[in-house]
Amino acid sequence: MAPARENVSLFFKLYCLTVMTLVAAAYTIALRYTRTTAEGLYFSTTAVCITEVIKLLISVGLLAKETGSLGRFKASLSENVLGSPKELLKLSVPSLVYAVQNNMAFLALSNLDAAVYQVTYQLKIPCTALCTVLMLNRSLSKLQWISVFMLCGGVTLVQWKPAQATKVVVAQNPLLGFGAIAIAVLCSGFAGVYFEKVLKSSDTSLWVRNIQMYLSGIAVTLAGTYLSDGAEIKEKGFFYGYTYYVWFVIFLASVGGLYTSVVVKYTDNIMKGFSAAAAIVLSTVASVILFGLQITLSFTLGALLVCVSIYLYGLPRQDTTSIQQETTSKERIIGV
Repeated sequence: MAPARENVSLFFKLYCLTVMTLVAAAYTIALRYTRTTAEGLYFSTTAVCITEVIKLLISVGLLAKETGSLGRFKASLSENVLGSPKELLKLSVPSLVYAVQNNMAFLALSNLDAAVYQVTYQLKIPCTALCTVLMLNRSLSKLQWISVFMLCGGVTLVQWKPAQATKVVVAQNPLLGFGAIAIAVLCSGFAGVYFEKVLKSSDTSLWVRNIQMYLSGIAVTLAGTYLSDGAEIKEKGFFYGYTYYVWFVIFLASVGGLYTSVVVKYTDNIMKGFSAAAAIVLSTVASVILFGLQITLSFTLGALLVCVSIYLYGLPRQDTTSIQQETTSKERIIGV
């Protein structure tokens, strides 16, 4: 029976890896498509707001399933959401940061090719590592620090002479796109570590925390929508420019976070690294086909370096405890 269980476990991990890879690559490509080829561009701020609403609904459904009964479900909402204004305020911090990050992703993919974006966005790894060291008092191994510098070097190569897409006719500003990614990775690193710290500070359910965060997120994104595009939304409508592709982008953004949670829970860092590398490859192939991306030598070398660094960063640390004990015992024997 053990081999059968191992096969099922391996199959489930591969399934999670495949879905996460496809969602990440499809989200990047679809978002790029909607921002560069649509005749009437939609308001990206409204898409971010709707995404928060869908994430909230998904989290409410999962909390209902977790509690198992309507009574416990109501009690959980009453105690942890309606009766905890301080917790809502605490979760408004990552809500605001994630709102900025999501809007920056739209801005970045309006000005950079999907493959270039996918590679450059991996800067979230060193940013998250730095926030982990500063906010959670963790340490990185030497190999992880080396991989961080490798990743930065790979991104530098990709951005040195950005690959051009010949089929995109919309005016673009690569410098603005890179600036948007820089803000997005900073937001991703800080918000992810902050949310992890909040999760580990109590035994409150993950779905309760998500509900708290997404409620704040809806308020934040709705305010940002009307501050940024309020006048035009009143004139053209909230759903102006929406197509099936836009709704597909919103769907992928909504379920992407859920699958990420599943992958984090049931797989390891090596598989997550493979997923990121595979998403880069898929995004590159799709960009060549759909947008006429012209691959350069610097892009190829940079993307390869980024993929290798992601793999190295995810390798498990070597347990040196037994080695140290063995060395100490040998020294004692020699001393005797």
